[in-house]
Amino acid sequence: MKRNHIIISAVTALLLTTAGCDNFLDQPVLGQYEAGQFFTSDTNTILAVNAAYVPLSFRDAGSNTIWVLGDVASDDAVKGSNPGDQADFENIDQFNITPINSAVEAQWRRDYDGIFKCNVVLDGVPESNTSISAAVRQQARGQALFLRAYYYFELTNLYGAIPLRVKVETPEELQSPAVPQAQIYAQIEADCQAAADALPTSWTGNDVGRATKGAALALLTKTYLFQKKWPQAAQTAQAVGALGYKLQPVFADNFRAATDNNQEIIFSVQHTTGLSPNQGSGLNQWFAPRPQNGYGFFLPTQSLVDNFERTSGGVVDPRLDYTLGRAGQSFFGVAFDASWTSTGYVSKKHLQPLTEVPATIKGDGGLNYQALRYADVLLMQAEALNESGNSSGALAALNQVRKRARESYLYDTSLPNAGTVPTGLLPDITTTDQGQLRELIRRERRSELALEFHRFFDIIRYGETYARQALADRPNFSYARNQFYPIPQSERDTNRNLGL
Repeated sequence: MKRNHIIISAVTALLLTTAGCDNFLDQPVLGQYEAGQFFTSDTNTILAVNAAYVPLSFRDAGSNTIWVLGDVASDDAVKGSNPGDQADFENIDQFNITPINSAVEAQWRRDYDGIFKCNVVLDGVPESNTSISAAVRQQARGQALFLRAYYYFELTNLYGAIPLRVKVETPEELQSPAVPQAQIYAQIEADCQAAADALPTSWTGNDVGRATKGAALALLTKTYLFQKKWPQAAQTAQAVGALGYKLQPVFADNFRAATDNNQEIIFSVQHTTGLSPNQGSGLNQWFAPRPQNGYGFFLPTQSLVDNFERTSGGVVDPRLDYTLGRAGQSFFGVAFDASWTSTGYVSKKHLQPLTEVPATIKGDGGLNYQALRYADVLLMQAEALNESGNSSGALAALNQVRKRARESYLYDTSLPNAGTVPTGLLPDITTTDQGQLRELIRRERRSELALEFHRFFDIIRYGETYARQALADRPNFSYARNQFYPIPQSERDTNRNLGL
């Protein structure tokens, strides 16, 4: 048996940052260590935990392709930019997908790299390791368990049956078969439950942004939901709410750098501009219009725009203009230019004004990616209650989300005629017909979470009939073939026991 080694370089030890702070820890460790020699102090343990967060970052937005696989593949967005630019992303858009697609390869490598880093921590901090304080050991294990669950949740919903790796493996052990999705979900559930028991409800100071008990329970809620374990999902969502999360009065404050670590955010990928090495968000450049030194990718569709509700007098759900740029509306203080986009729209949720991040450093944004928001949990709670047969109970959670959306008019003075909610805008839902309510919850979820990289996963889990209707304009889409992405050729070539 070969001995396992940990390699921690200046790159893998890059630390996830917090808004307004420098780093979780500002001293990288270089070199090669045997596991028993590395996990000998609290400082080294925290370093290893920090490394496990790194694959979440959008510093390199072209290789963290969850935005392509999660939204460009959906009815909410198209690839954008020039034809042929990032051709493999365009192939995802058109469902011409092969195992050598670069987006498919990139996300697989990234998530399994995260899992490896989590396993390094978990192998290195058993109860028997008394070189580490009990508090740091518990928090390290909790964070690593949550992150491993997060990476596995992405992987199994992207690729279906996949290899399950829960320790640092030798090359021989890496020759492992894909296991059924149910087995992956069972591991995610176990990791989330253990993480929730180990993690604090909040962090302070430079540690803001680390995984919490609420993050573990929110991911557990989502895992139950995706398996249609409705009672468990509803109960766990309620447990998240009991921790004190609240919806922001103004929806857009979740997507503004000054307010993006707020009481609604359960877990976010932290970015900070102006650091060296770069720890900002590259999405700020990838999604911005070309005249602003952007690349012009990730363009919203007319189908998404049409999903947002309007009053009989034509007043639109304010989330529409918080989510995307369109003609006739200000785009971060400048006039919107139709030549920026082939669809008529530009994504906004992941962009910052030029007054915050000038064009010269466009790829170094300071805006977090909101991976889990309380609004998402409320909508999961509504869905789970409705599917459990408690449609009247589902209304309270659903209507909290709608109330916040319409009442942005009370708190955001930039909205026209602010201070008064327009008549007939986003009224409370009252129907308790399960089928009707199901469709209303799905529509609400699409508007609330638009362009946050969740839509394709929802389309698939809603089933073939829904998916075929949503993607009717994609002639190459086949539910049987495309509900999961192919396992990358690189894994097929190196792992002969996949059984494909």
